[in-house]
Amino acid sequence: MTSVWIIARQELARLFVSPLAWTMLAVVQLLLGLLFAMSLADLMLNPQRLGDYSGVSEVIGGGLFRFATIILLLVIPLLTMRLFAEERKAGTLDLLLASPVTLTGLVLGKFAGIQAFLTLMLGLTALMPLSLSLGTQLDLGMLAAGLLGLWLMMAAFAAAGIFISSLTREPTVAAIATFGLLLGIWLLHAVSFFDWQPAIMGMTLPLGDLARQLSLIGHYDNLLYGIFDTGDVAYYLIFCGLFLALTVQRLDMERH
Repeated sequence: MTSVWIIARQELARLFVSPLAWTMLAVVQLLLGLLFAMSLADLMLNPQRLGDYSGVSEVIGGGLFRFATIILLLVIPLLTMRLFAEERKAGTLDLLLASPVTLTGLVLGKFAGIQAFLTLMLGLTALMPLSLSLGTQLDLGMLAAGLLGLWLMMAAFAAAGIFISSLTREPTVAAIATFGLLLGIWLLHAVSFFDWQPAIMGMTLPLGDLARQLSLIGHYDNLLYGIFDTGDVAYYLIFCGLFLALTVQRLDMERH
């Protein structure tokens, strides 16, 4: 575990000396801050909107977290694109693979470094809805579930991005491919609304239900509404574990 934390600290340090990471952090907070301010202004002008929701936490917090996932869909591929692709392009990946660090430790270290940066981003985002506790009563359970869902969504995006970065030597290609992969999985949520059950070889396939189970958004919506289900958490953990395991296998093939 020591090697994991060393690599995670190095990766986090590399992020903080990069103008790209600081720019992303600033832009994300600016966009989320603007949405937060507009949501507050809209609620002050139209207080009757609360009647359609369960409270301020759902209107402000839920809307903010849902918008954050769209921004993260664009931002995280730019953060993960360089993790292995840039190392390969610079010729330093061979040194990492030849080091005494295990491939699992290497992948987990880079993942932990990225996730630490994203957790900082999450903490700054959480301050916005939590600041409303100074003037109103919040549903802290709903906000906590929403933040947990957003953190798990970040982890899923990062794990997929790390895997794609391990496949190529061009960071730009890794970013575009990661965005395409995540968007494709995202769009499964739209398929879940279709009640399409084709019959193949005498078997009925409930494609709508299957798409709902595989959709990143479907499991996230439950947490946004304050519904904590271990099945939703397990989905994200399995998703992350799968892509991190694939990354280890990819690097193992390259080592040999």
